[in-house]
Amino acid sequence: MLVPQGIAYAMIAGLPPIYGLYTAMIPQIVYAIFGTSRQLSVGPVAMDSLIVASGVIALAEIGTHRFIEFAILLALMMGVLQIAFGVFRLGFLVNFLSKPVISGFTSAASLIIGLNQLKHLLGIDIERNNKIQYLLADAFNLIDEISWATFLIGILSIVVIVVLKKQFKNFPAALSVVILGVLIVKIFGLDQIGVSIVGEIPKGLPSFHIPVFDKEILKDLMPIAFTLSFIAFLEAISISKTIEAKHHGYKVKPNNELIALGLGNVIGSFFQTYPATGGFSRTAVNDQSGAKTPLASIISASIVALTLLFLTPLFYYLPKAVLAAIIMVAVFSLLDFSVPKQLLKYSKRDLVILNVTLLVTAAIGIKEGILTGVILSLSMLIYKSSKPHIAILGKIPNTHFYRNKERFKDVEIDERILIIRFDAQLHFANTTYFKDKLQEFAKYKGDNLRLLIIEGESLNNVDSSAIYAISEILDYFHSKNVEVFFSGLKGPVRDTFDKSEIIYKIGVNNCFISIQEAVDSYESMCNDKPVTKKYQKYTKQSNK
Repeated sequence: MLVPQGIAYAMIAGLPPIYGLYTAMIPQIVYAIFGTSRQLSVGPVAMDSLIVASGVIALAEIGTHRFIEFAILLALMMGVLQIAFGVFRLGFLVNFLSKPVISGFTSAASLIIGLNQLKHLLGIDIERNNKIQYLLADAFNLIDEISWATFLIGILSIVVIVVLKKQFKNFPAALSVVILGVLIVKIFGLDQIGVSIVGEIPKGLPSFHIPVFDKEILKDLMPIAFTLSFIAFLEAISISKTIEAKHHGYKVKPNNELIALGLGNVIGSFFQTYPATGGFSRTAVNDQSGAKTPLASIISASIVALTLLFLTPLFYYLPKAVLAAIIMVAVFSLLDFSVPKQLLKYSKRDLVILNVTLLVTAAIGIKEGILTGVILSLSMLIYKSSKPHIAILGKIPNTHFYRNKERFKDVEIDERILIIRFDAQLHFANTTYFKDKLQEFAKYKGDNLRLLIIEGESLNNVDSSAIYAISEILDYFHSKNVEVFFSGLKGPVRDTFDKSEIIYKIGVNNCFISIQEAVDSYESMCNDKPVTKKYQKYTKQSNK
């Protein structure tokens, strides 16, 4: 599986096939030594190959010596960044790529990769492009120039791969169509009637070669290197965690994974490899085949080495249409329809993020698509944080439980008491919203309101802006002759109240463990009866 994929993915990256085989060997050996996943198969992957092509094509023409040098340099830069991220424990940064962004980007990249293979599948001269509208337009304009022999080979290859994958999961479908394609072209001489073939692939293992350094080129490649660092890590950690869940003898460590992947790319770049990461399909096959240790990856790399030494002449007659078929089947399986269907049911906002990311990536560019998705996700997070859920609580009859009156229609509401639960941390971004909602709810009660209870179980932390906001809330409600009680405050919040001395303005005796105790205290005050307080002394010692 790795040999035909290596050749095919090098074609996506705009590189000669030999570099795909180099990349299938060196990084895999390095990862096997330093990685924490026992089944992850590291090598060239479709999405990263596309990003390499899209980034380097702006600096050099595909197929030229300069293009190859820049692709190899990109592997070095990407590896250095990944090692730095791992050393400084920055693996968490990948969390900024939300599920909708990943899904939208992956689907768009799959379409771009797949449509770029129409050139080889149809045997027509479609110019490589990362914008699907231009790919589709070129394919439509050149439809009369289709090479039917090439098209037939490609379609049959797709059908064979799909059928074999469905009926015989462990059967090497990709390798089978490669062998059949080579035999058919050679026996019938189809290369003489316009069927494009791979041609000569050099023999031999990669030699040691120091990547070319250029200050201006480094600057130009840096945005692509950053993008690749995160995307490659995300791909690797996703499949690693998925496979890890099936095994119990080891644990995948994200920061260690960053260092291992980075070392694979850095060392590989000195042996003429381009950016590599963990492959979804290869890792799944590796696991299904019974791999238990990294030795499986070393054996795979050894087979690639044997191929480089002795078997590359066998691929001379390999039709590019077969490689296009392998790529199309691989990438179209990444088209994600399940996530949009789920988001349509419960999160329209996330569905918008997914679709915008997909459209921008497919129609404008890969970097632009990822950046747009991240910005939209962060903007949505800030918006939600500034206007979190807030509920008015009522008492469930014959119990001491208080629940949201919008969800529990039969709760008891005392017109004199307003009980509020704020379901978020209270910080600078939402304090104004919090104050406004309290005043709005208080107006609904009118002149009957005598007590405000703020349920604090959902408050994990408060910042300085929140302390000033609480002070203003106290002033506002005290001016209306309304008491303010707090219930269920957590230790860290009580510590902040104590250190800021806002607790003395609230009143130590106005803090309770539960809503019911706060209500009972108020009832006792109204009836002039003494009540036992749970928070009689509010000190750091008692907080502990």
